[in-house]
Amino acid sequence: MAKYSKIISGTMTWGAWGKQFSTSEMEAMIQHCISTGITTFDHADIYGGYTTEAEFGKALTASQIKRDDIQLISKMGIQYMAESRKNKVKHYDYSKDYIIWSVEESLKNLQTEYLDLLLLHRPSPLMHPDEIAEAISLLKQHGKIKDFGVSNFTPSQMELIGLRIDIDFNQIEFSLTAHEAMLNGTLDFMLTNGIQPMAWSPLGSVFKEDTEQTRRIHKQLGKLMEKYNATEDQLLLAWLLKHPSGIIPVVGTTNKTRLQQAMNATKINLELEDWFLILVAAQGHKVP
Repeated sequence: MAKYSKIISGTMTWGAWGKQFSTSEMEAMIQHCISTGITTFDHADIYGGYTTEAEFGKALTASQIKRDDIQLISKMGIQYMAESRKNKVKHYDYSKDYIIWSVEESLKNLQTEYLDLLLLHRPSPLMHPDEIAEAISLLKQHGKIKDFGVSNFTPSQMELIGLRIDIDFNQIEFSLTAHEAMLNGTLDFMLTNGIQPMAWSPLGSVFKEDTEQTRRIHKQLGKLMEKYNATEDQLLLAWLLKHPSGIIPVVGTTNKTRLQQAMNATKINLELEDWFLILVAAQGHKVP
């Protein structure tokens, strides 16, 4: 497998769905990420209504960064309602032809010859492991993708696709406030089968909502900040990083200071009891 940075930069809000960066602004973001040690960039074909990959591709080409110095991830499979598509309804398409066509489009838009990692964006009730495996095998054979994975897949869905082709990664929602994957067998399955997790929304709802739960979490994190010389968001990432499955956080912020802080969080090793103190704060009760 290719080597990915310990923190991944998520690009969902770089374009039309967020900051609407110009080419030069996007180039500056790419350069800043690399300067902090974040060399992996997470895309999906649908971001920005199928526009963000092409904008990133222009910025990447303008930057003259060596392709081997970074890693590009993209996700496909969601047929989204957008100006560039004649879809009647949002749906999923994992036919062999569509998988291959989607990857070719992403490569053209990102102005690259290969993806380091291709993910199936969300599971479809109609996906067939044989057809998916055939498409992925051809893409690998032609050097269009290096690694293959899924996103938001349950253990049974990973098992289904894994019947025919090896899964390297599963990108799931995981955070202190959304830690069901740790309890429902998802992370256990991945650890058992050598599938590495990536976590989207790794800070969860801690800074987005004011609830009894988030107030408990803030209180507990506040007690640990001085001990670890860390910010609250760094402690949240350190909590996630301690899990034995080797989770890689996908951080969606475009704040340059927070990106640097996120990378520094990889150096924090929470003590065992502190990890459980943070978990108890999230759950509101002692562990069973």
